[in-house]
Amino acid sequence: MCGLFFSLGLTVDKSRIDMLAHRGPDGEGWDEWKTKYGPLVLGHRRLSIIDISDDAAQPFAYGDGRYHLVFNGEIYNYLELKKVLSSRGHVFETHSDTEVLVAAYAEWGDSCLDKFLGMFSFVIWDLRKQTIFAARDRFGIKPLYYVASPKGIAMGSEIKQLLDLPGAERRMNAARAVDFLSEGLMNHTDETMFVGVRQIRRGECITLDLARWQPGQEFPIKRWYRLPPVGSLVLSEKDAADRFYELMADSVKLHLRADVPVGACLSGGLDSSAIVCLMKQELERVSSAENLNTISACFDEAYVDERPFIETVNKYTSASEHYVFPTADAAFGDAEKITWHQDEPYGSTSIYAQWSVFREARRLGIKVMLDGQGADEQMAGYHSAFGQHAAELVHHRRYADLLKMFRERKRVHGVPMRQQFMATLLPLMPPVLRGLALKTRQQIVQHNWLASPVVQGLGRRTSGFSEALKMNELADVTTVGNLSAALTDSMNLQMLLHWEDRNSMAHSIESRVPFLDHRLVELNIALGSRHKIEGAETKIILRRAMRDAMPQSIVNRQDKLGFATPEETWFKTVLRERVLAGVEEATGKYPDLIMRPARWT
Repeated sequence: MCGLFFSLGLTVDKSRIDMLAHRGPDGEGWDEWKTKYGPLVLGHRRLSIIDISDDAAQPFAYGDGRYHLVFNGEIYNYLELKKVLSSRGHVFETHSDTEVLVAAYAEWGDSCLDKFLGMFSFVIWDLRKQTIFAARDRFGIKPLYYVASPKGIAMGSEIKQLLDLPGAERRMNAARAVDFLSEGLMNHTDETMFVGVRQIRRGECITLDLARWQPGQEFPIKRWYRLPPVGSLVLSEKDAADRFYELMADSVKLHLRADVPVGACLSGGLDSSAIVCLMKQELERVSSAENLNTISACFDEAYVDERPFIETVNKYTSASEHYVFPTADAAFGDAEKITWHQDEPYGSTSIYAQWSVFREARRLGIKVMLDGQGADEQMAGYHSAFGQHAAELVHHRRYADLLKMFRERKRVHGVPMRQQFMATLLPLMPPVLRGLALKTRQQIVQHNWLASPVVQGLGRRTSGFSEALKMNELADVTTVGNLSAALTDSMNLQMLLHWEDRNSMAHSIESRVPFLDHRLVELNIALGSRHKIEGAETKIILRRAMRDAMPQSIVNRQDKLGFATPEETWFKTVLRERVLAGVEEATGKYPDLIMRPARWT
């Protein structure tokens, strides 16, 4: 896990990579070459995780100095790939996954991407062929931003590295800001909230041949990875659960590969608990004496405190437990610092709970943390999926199952029958009526704050959700399977990964997400709506797979929190006046963007 910088044709200095010292406190590198379009620069800040010697420092040269690499991430199957490449004549001088990555590119070209199991963003400069190859992992776990103009191009791990370069501006991208303010969406397109700064999106790559391409021409970005067709796989309950367990256990095994201490974020929910239990199994399998450390965020408010579940998992795994107790004052006090690291807005104070966990990991000397991100999207873990599930039951005339679900959700979650019925109607509406209903709801939620000159000047706009579906050639969300694909590929997941990357990297921690092993994701997406929701229970396949490997109280858990904070209480009490003052200041500073509310409710 590191920070990288690349530029061509621009006059830059080392400050472009030095500002990312938090991403890589263990080393730095900066190399320059002359090209016909001006200087070519590769910069790197290193967080040493695998082969922590200086031999793996970057920019990394390979093939007698032909290839030069800057890389952020991990290739978890690097040992297996190393054996294959060695049999093909490649000689390795380090024990790093960095060297394996560049050797794989030398051997297979851009098709090497299909062989990687991991998270990554990287840039390779082929000095002999005068080509630049850049790529980002399948789901966008690791960031890669760029700015392009006739004067030159640049890429970086964070937006702040690219500001003030030709083509980038310290000016708000109004369309993307409105998407966030009205729908809570970001990272659903290739644009950022800064004019001119864009991103190589998840599963994309680019090859620039300097013999044929020059700055100012269109960026030839290619989508190298797509999810499998939704619903293309049919498995029995047992076969699906067995396959899930096999893939998940192998994923955790690979994600434990490191030459530094590894811990886990533990919320007490299904996802993080499954990871911790599988970590313990793997550590026992290899007879490791390494202690299993978990870190959890807890609160005095019982309705968001998950300590009973956390303690159950820690006792079950004999883990060394560590707790942090975020407060409203601390969340408000650290907000400016977090915003600097995030580059763009974040959606709730749960980001601060996560921030606090990673800060504690650094204090404890743990450099790698496994986290449960990505499970909810691929397995329809959000309770909002119940409405879509209900619509499917209606479509298939499974009325008895629909009534059973209504009753169980009322009993278990306390959701009124009328509310469930209305949620079922929305997915059944024709697209035009559904869009109108969503627009009406949006207007109610917004309190007309966005009926401003700037927003009106954007003209008639489709929702960010619809725009993302169209851009990524995804089917309209008519099934639970389609919803899972949309949230994984184009909406929720990329936003959460953005926040997690910045939170962990702010404290020089490598965050790993075993649920985003692409083999596991492909299984869940290919299963479509199968093995996801039954009655009032979500993530059925995970519950079945982990039935004998996790405490039953966790397997059967029905509520959902996940590093939640007592945000509602904070905003109504200790933070109320400060938040209102902040909103007043913002509406006064940007009157053309945000309408000042007539009154506070």
